[in-house]
Amino acid sequence: MAGLKKDSAHPRELCLHTRTRVLEISFDDGARFELPSEYLRVFSPSAEVRGHGAGQEVLQTGKREVAITAVEPVGQYAVKLVFDDGHDSGLYSWDYLYELGRRQAENWQDYLDRLAAAGASRDP
Repeated sequence: MAGLKKDSAHPRELCLHTRTRVLEISFDDGARFELPSEYLRVFSPSAEVRGHGAGQEVLQTGKREVAITAVEPVGQYAVKLVFDDGHDSGLYSWDYLYELGRRQAENWQDYLDRLAAAGASRDP
């Protein structure tokens, strides 16, 4: 599992804001990201979402209201996020969370475009 590369930024603080459904994470290089639960759910690193290879990704729909109910540490390299829709199989490495934060706007627009192309909705 990809975790911390030698030159990776390390997390300094992780805070789940339950009311706003946002996971806030700051890194030792000064980067700070506010990642909505819905965003984290639809970009889960799990096989359920990503598939088992290129082209096997599964478009996640109806996740607008999803919330994170637990954040569980996994060694020194990741967290497991538990969502209120029952999804709990993705391990979010620090590197992956950093990349999700860095590419949030681009990833989100791509997701919205894929939803539109599929005639699908963010609403449950």
